[in-house]
Amino acid sequence: MMEEFKKLGLSENVIAALKKKGYVTPTEIQQKTIPVLLEGKLDLIAQSQTGTGKTASFAIPIIEKAKENSKHVQAIILTPTRELALQVSKEIESLRGQKRLRVLAVYGGTSMNDQIQKLRQGIDIVVGTPGRVIDQIKRRFLDLSQVSFTVLDEADEMLNMGFLEEIEKILENTNPHQRMLLFSATMPKPIQMIAKKFMKEHLFLKIENKQLTIGLTEQVYYEVASSDKFEALRRVIDISDEFYGIIFCKTRVEVDILTRQLIDKNYSAAGIHGDISQEQREKVLSLFRAKRVNILIATDVAARGIDVNDLTHVVNYSLPQNPESYVHRIGRTGRAGKSGMAVTFIIPSERNRLRFIEKIAGGEMNRKELPSINEVIAFKKKHIRQTVEQYCQAGTSGSYEEIAKEILISNTPVSALASVLELAFKAVLNPQNYKELRGVNDSHRTSRKGKKDSFGQNYRKQRSDRDGGFGSRNKRTDDGPRFDSRKSRPDSGKRFDSKKPHSEGPRFDSRKPRSEEGQRFDSRKSRPDGGKRFDSKKSFSGGKKKSFKSFKR
Repeated sequence: MMEEFKKLGLSENVIAALKKKGYVTPTEIQQKTIPVLLEGKLDLIAQSQTGTGKTASFAIPIIEKAKENSKHVQAIILTPTRELALQVSKEIESLRGQKRLRVLAVYGGTSMNDQIQKLRQGIDIVVGTPGRVIDQIKRRFLDLSQVSFTVLDEADEMLNMGFLEEIEKILENTNPHQRMLLFSATMPKPIQMIAKKFMKEHLFLKIENKQLTIGLTEQVYYEVASSDKFEALRRVIDISDEFYGIIFCKTRVEVDILTRQLIDKNYSAAGIHGDISQEQREKVLSLFRAKRVNILIATDVAARGIDVNDLTHVVNYSLPQNPESYVHRIGRTGRAGKSGMAVTFIIPSERNRLRFIEKIAGGEMNRKELPSINEVIAFKKKHIRQTVEQYCQAGTSGSYEEIAKEILISNTPVSALASVLELAFKAVLNPQNYKELRGVNDSHRTSRKGKKDSFGQNYRKQRSDRDGGFGSRNKRTDDGPRFDSRKSRPDSGKRFDSKKPHSEGPRFDSRKPRSEEGQRFDSRKSRPDGGKRFDSKKSFSGGKKKSFKSFKR
């Protein structure tokens, strides 16, 4: 037990902490990185996907190397989001065991003064987002001149969020003799440039991607027109017995729009993204965990750190950018021995990207057809019947029975119950709450003029929608009759030849306009009124050349 970890050269304190957390054997990235970092001779670049145990791979060596009762910051760890900063700081605290190391998460959306007070008291390991770390450096409350480790966690995500400039400024303020560690799922050129600029001799490790999809997660997708996504989502939710899931969108604006659309249709929904405060985020997540809100709409970044085990659905309202993001999303359902469903909506142009994600992520995605309006209504009726039967078996209070007896005095049981059901569920069972879906096969040939996309926004005008564009060859004149724009005007009767003028005169050169007397002139030489050639270096009165300053008032 724990023999593999002992072979890595870890202390008994860390071994005990790992055992307490349930670790048995190190992952591949932990086996390769921990010995290198403990030796302390090389910087490190590790290309690894989410879920491979990379946090422990850099946290353990930092804990082993850090000294107790230090009077300066010994390690700085940068993360793209405050959620990940909190997650990493808690992981370090759980791995430090009995070693007295002070850890602080530094991020925006919370009190700056609280963080300043703790920094003044002394912190060994700082985990933070680039923006807030820069703020504390500028205020001179955070000194990184003596750090032994600098870690860039999920470096590609930080670059995607526009933190390149902040990262470089932070690195310029760190100890030049530190060990620098860079972890990233991808290796774009800006990351390579950072490594070249700030790293010394380093080791590059690449952990091969493995299939991480959960066996108990059913993966399905629906191909719909972009403007039908919201309608499709409603149908998926409405044919589920107990929908409890996360819906992923690409941008913060899309999260806000979709959240508002769902609430307007009386769904219990809430959204989170990077623009909301930490207090508001925690409030929303508390409601979601308590199932007082059963639909959570989020961006990939905002969803990091959310740990809920009994989700029934994960919905990709927007197709993720890469297979790793897809795996990370759908891995939130089908946990703890429970089945789950991963639903993905695509438009026809995204078919190839979906196939690529399916190939890399592993597992089969089954295409399904959306239920019809009648099928949704039938499912709702079945659900209502089952709910009523459950209430009947559980028994009702005396006050309701008294009302029921009074109603039955003048009504038959069937008509009375039907009236109660209509009163309670008329709006729910109204087919007009849904709209017909367009077929995806011909949707791309249909004009988008006056149409809205899945978030209720107007499409950009296509050329066929503009006056005078393609498709508008035959237009009506003010007088009514149609004419062909390739021919002459309606009042002429002759076909127009662009090589000849409207008059019967000789062919003219459009580059040499006519004067009022009909004589040709060269606009580059003389003016139509017969004046002298114009010289821009002289004044308009023909006098001596004036300087630019003479024209100033």
